[in-house]
Amino acid sequence: MYVADSRSSKAPAAPAPASGGPGRRGALRAVPGTVLALGTVSLVTDVSSEMVSAVLPLYLLTGLGLSPLGFGLLDGIQNGFSALVRLAGGHLADRRGRDGAARHKAVAAVGYGLSALCKPLLLLVHTVPLIGAVIAVDRTGKGLRTAPRDAMISLSTEPAHRGRAFGVHRAMDTAGALLGPLTAFLVLRLAGGPLLADGGERHGYDAVFTVSACVAALGVLILLLFVPNRQTADDPSAAAPSLRDSLTLLRLPGLRRLALCAVLLGLTTVSDSFLYLLIQRRLGLGTSLFPLLPLGTAAAFLLLAVPLGALADRIGRRRLFLAGHAVLLLAYGLLLSPVNGVPAVVCVLLLHGAFYAATDGVLAAAAADAVPAEQRGAGLALVGTGQALARFACSLLFGALWSAVGGTGALGWSAGALALCVLGAAAVLREPAAPREPAATASEEPS
Repeated sequence: MYVADSRSSKAPAAPAPASGGPGRRGALRAVPGTVLALGTVSLVTDVSSEMVSAVLPLYLLTGLGLSPLGFGLLDGIQNGFSALVRLAGGHLADRRGRDGAARHKAVAAVGYGLSALCKPLLLLVHTVPLIGAVIAVDRTGKGLRTAPRDAMISLSTEPAHRGRAFGVHRAMDTAGALLGPLTAFLVLRLAGGPLLADGGERHGYDAVFTVSACVAALGVLILLLFVPNRQTADDPSAAAPSLRDSLTLLRLPGLRRLALCAVLLGLTTVSDSFLYLLIQRRLGLGTSLFPLLPLGTAAAFLLLAVPLGALADRIGRRRLFLAGHAVLLLAYGLLLSPVNGVPAVVCVLLLHGAFYAATDGVLAAAAADAVPAEQRGAGLALVGTGQALARFACSLLFGALWSAVGGTGALGWSAGALALCVLGAAAVLREPAAPREPAATASEEPS
């Protein structure tokens, strides 16, 4: 399917699963080289991004004195700006060049490059408005690259193995999320600076931003050198889809149901940053340990992404997507319960990671089943945009609720709303009941 930049040979197709036990090697044999290459890019890029994300909430709230509502606005920008350009990224990636090939890699490279360029800018800006502007540009890059990247994953993988392929990619991506906060923690220690931005002291944070910029540049280099360059069109003479065609994809019943559910559930999904702040304040953890909190989520995500992706291929991707949000509801309930202490927080983080493993790549795999191959980028972007805009609204609402009733009260309202939305999403996704129905059109997929 994909032709590498330096070679004319095709990437290896996904073989049929072995008759024996699944095993780790068997799982990897069902995953094309394109997925592994993109997973490496995501791993490196996520180390860079999570280094910044791990320290930014503490820096803004404690160092710059930002209110929870103000932080909710900045946190929402990370999702909102990504959503604003995700549709454009998916549509541009589906458009073909003169050789009849889609431009998935080119658009993804622009997105990764924009995010890499933003990391050095954090060394130069020290006010909330300027930091917000840098975050907006960084998330613009993320919005451009997400749909083309996921389209390349889905187009290079056999339909029956898409859940596993996305699981492998998300596991590699999460390995970067696991290493990022740990790297930030070590850099802060080695820099010898204060962990809070009191008195204008920032050299500890500047060291984190510098290392993050170097790692981001490495991710772009890996993308350019090792990710296959083009996807050969089934029919090079076919007209490229217009922007209007991309927007009318919501007329497809399967895609419309998924997009609606992604929006409903996104409206009640508390952002990671707020969740970690709630955990830190409930336990009274020292600020030096705050960057380590995402490690619990990332560890669970890393361990469960591949097996849950394979499970989604067997029992249905929509079903597992809903089950993942039920797991998130358990995490909220445990955080609200009288149970206290480090074991309770570890359980919350593990449930949080299981939620991501059961929903992130699984949603993309389910959406890929409902979209024709020639509009795969735009279709994935529609679902992702709806979810991102919903999470942007959730960040604003949660920040306002926190300011009004406190963090625990805000989480209680969110948990109640999430329970209702899970029931509503289950009703919406009840038909069609069989998630494997799109596999009947496997002959339409590029071979």
